[in-house]
Amino acid sequence: MKRAGVICLSPLIGRPAGSISPFTPTRVLTDNGKEFTDRLFGSADRQPTGTHEFDLLCEALGIEHRLTKPGTPQTNGMVERFNGRISDILKTHHFLSGEDLVQTLPRYVFLYNNQLPQSALGSQTPTQTMQKWFISNPEIFHRNPDDQPGCDS
Repeated sequence: MKRAGVICLSPLIGRPAGSISPFTPTRVLTDNGKEFTDRLFGSADRQPTGTHEFDLLCEALGIEHRLTKPGTPQTNGMVERFNGRISDILKTHHFLSGEDLVQTLPRYVFLYNNQLPQSALGSQTPTQTMQKWFISNPEIFHRNPDDQPGCDS
């Protein structure tokens, strides 16, 4: 069974740069969950072996994998808040079918990225922040982040 982190990155293998994202990540910061590392939880002294499936995938994609210091969930604050919001949706929304769930979550991710300002991003949405990065650092992008699939609104 593939782990969550590997499932998230594995679509990038063999795809042209920029086919999924407007830029290619150069590093990723994860917590010390077993889906990301073989370092024992709570043991800052034990170094990861680098042979974990997620580490190997990052290496194959040329992405540096960094780990947070154990016991510091605030380091991944935005991710933790996002996960909490998804958890709230799952607890409060009655899904009529698996298909209903599959359709609802991407709509929420779109709403989160485009309509919900984040204090960690200076009260801007993630999409607004990426658009600013595109203007100030166009060399890190393969394509304009505004170029999204689907109908124009």
